[in-house]
Amino acid sequence: MHTAQIDLADKKQVRDFLSLPFRIYRDVPRWVPPLDMEARSVLDPKRHPFYRHSEAGFFLARADDGRVVGRIAAVNNRRYNDYNHKKTAFFCLFECEHDQAAASGLFESAFDWARARGLDEIIGPKGFTALDGGGLLVRGFEHRPAFGMPYNPPYYANLIEAAGFERLRETVSGYLSVDTQFPERIHKLSERIQKRRGLHIARYRTRKDLRALVPLLKDLYNGSLGGAYDNTPITDDEANALANQLIWFADPRLVKVVMKGEQPVGFLLAYPDISAALQRIRGRVLPFGWIALLSELKRTDWLNINGAGLIEEYRGLGGTAILFSEMYKSVVESGQFRHADVAQIDVENDNMQREMTNFGIDFYKMHRIYVRAL
Repeated sequence: MHTAQIDLADKKQVRDFLSLPFRIYRDVPRWVPPLDMEARSVLDPKRHPFYRHSEAGFFLARADDGRVVGRIAAVNNRRYNDYNHKKTAFFCLFECEHDQAAASGLFESAFDWARARGLDEIIGPKGFTALDGGGLLVRGFEHRPAFGMPYNPPYYANLIEAAGFERLRETVSGYLSVDTQFPERIHKLSERIQKRRGLHIARYRTRKDLRALVPLLKDLYNGSLGGAYDNTPITDDEANALANQLIWFADPRLVKVVMKGEQPVGFLLAYPDISAALQRIRGRVLPFGWIALLSELKRTDWLNINGAGLIEEYRGLGGTAILFSEMYKSVVESGQFRHADVAQIDVENDNMQREMTNFGIDFYKMHRIYVRAL
């Protein structure tokens, strides 16, 4: 067994890194492949905006016969460390056979890479940007992940903990059904708060509208969530890269912005879940996979709700009722959707969890972030 950093200019090594999950999950019908173009861009410093300010190393573990048995990425996100005044590495893209020696070798390589850059702790799984789905799935293995959310075998937790990691924090994702008896009082409270505070909900009709909205959403995200624990403000390049990926399959009706006059103060992002199509095309958009994706946009009855926030002065005082009300409306208004996955609410956010549970949301998945001192 040996572990080595890959050369990103070597196409075979890159292909070995990208292809491993398809073997790990070949008998797991719930796994959803990533978009192939997005997965490849992460290993291309010339394309991905992350590399304009930070760096990463990618490692493969091979058995004695040369067979790839594991992979990992170690990340030095300089913007995260500068913003949070830390010396922290991330690990992500971890995939491994049920082999502790291979996993330990991968983590030791990641540790050495991070120490060589003066970093003193490592956390993960955590991706390259603030908007990447993070964490290790520790509950809800029987459910298909929402698009962009992590999925992994149950044994990964043992591999990670045996390498000396401890739990840092957890997030839960909830299920919301169109048949849920959502409290009418929340809609009425939302209406009262909007009237009292001079707010209204901006809605959008075309993808051109959404493209024009990207700079506002970036500033709004940074103002509402960027200062929260474990977050980093996103750059213009990262916002544009996300827009390029999402806008072409977004439904403009599902993007809502809370406005105070002409000033955005809150947002709710939801989009049709294309996971079933990604499974059928194995993540390959070209040459013809895009046809299946476009068809799935019209056919899917699943909705992903994966981003909501208010700037600080509008939190509390009923402000979250606006988001909850619009969240439910997003599920029922179109007539297309019957199910929604509400992604990754911090476990520590007891009030929001309690309120959402009272609204009929079933928290059925949990992801965990780990930490280890270096």
